Amino acid sequence: MIPETSVPPPGPSRWQQIRQRYRIGTRAITMVGSGLAAFGLLVAMLLVPVPYAVEASGPTFNTLGEVAEHPLISVDGTETYPNEEGELRLTTVTSAGGPGFPVTAGSVLRGWLAEDMVVQPAEAVFAPDVTEEERSQAAARQMASSQQNATVSALTALGHDVPAVLTIVEPVSGSGAVGAVQRGDVITDLRTADGEQPIDTYQDLSDALAATAAGSTVTLTVDRDGAPADLEITTGDDGQGGAVLGVYLNAEFDYPIDVQIEIDNVGGPSAGTMFALGIIDLLTPGPIAGPHVVAGTGTITPDGQVGPIGGIRLKMLAALRDGAEYFLAPVSNCDQVVGHVPEGLQVIRVATLAEAEQAVQAIADGSAADLPSCAG
Repeated sequence: MIPETSVPPPGPSRWQQIRQRYRIGTRAITMVGSGLAAFGLLVAMLLVPVPYAVEASGPTFNTLGEVAEHPLISVDGTETYPNEEGELRLTTVTSAGGPGFPVTAGSVLRGWLAEDMVVQPAEAVFAPDVTEEERSQAAARQMASSQQNATVSALTALGHDVPAVLTIVEPVSGSGAVGAVQRGDVITDLRTADGEQPIDTYQDLSDALAATAAGSTVTLTVDRDGAPADLEITTGDDGQGGAVLGVYLNAEFDYPIDVQIEIDNVGGPSAGTMFALGIIDLLTPGPIAGPHVVAGTGTITPDGQVGPIGGIRLKMLAALRDGAEYFLAPVSNCDQVVGHVPEGLQVIRVATLAEAEQAVQAIADGSAADLPSCAG
């Protein structure tokens, strides 16, 4: 009799052991799927355009140097003095989020975290009813006007007369010129309490009004359709102790020296002050700022008034990044400067081209410590 033998059931194969060991349960599959879906939604959200604008510190340009292999400023008709020592840098801000340049949530998040970026609602930076093309055209017109004003103010500061034909475009709403002037009137003379002043240059008009009290009645002589006309106008206040006519002007200048400014892909009016300083430096023996790197910003009028600009905090950061030791800031922007000056940069407030020129000369002389700041 053959004894019964107990045979154990066959065990799981090696492959079965591996499957059992690494088996993924339903719960784990659900968690992984949910995670992937959440990640996909997060990526999609970061790529969705949002109604914000992101501004960042842009490039700076040495007005005494070259851009795209050509001089940023060139002059014909007189002797020039190229400067290979110091630098006068205009500063810029880049903007995205307006028409044609939408920003994503990811860009906004990065802007909130970056020191050299500012995030604002899009309508605070871009007019909602202005197209990309219209914005570009406006920026180009502002740049052209800035270059023209810089040239006139710089040549005037150097003692040149810059004849001008000053044509009235329209009166400022609510001013004393309303009802007196007409579109196309060409200014020829201005009679104030100090007497009659022929208006041959923009500076003539500016000087006469600066010496006139606001609220005075002046007689403006214009050429209207080929005949002279005397217009009585009550002046307004220019905020600096002088008067304004209350008209918008179109000025056509006859330059005694041919000045060309060439810079691509930069728009707006804020480079005017640095353009003017660059022209003065080029037409003046010796570097006006010495071997130093001076950056700055500010609009400029034909009579050399420095006006406010946007994005000054970002421009100060751009200046420091590109090696500037000093920064010229419009006095009207000082409230945005105080408390935000980056370490290593001395900010000097200026209200006129004359003050800006005096500042860079003081920098060259080593007496910059006494220059006025926005803090006091």
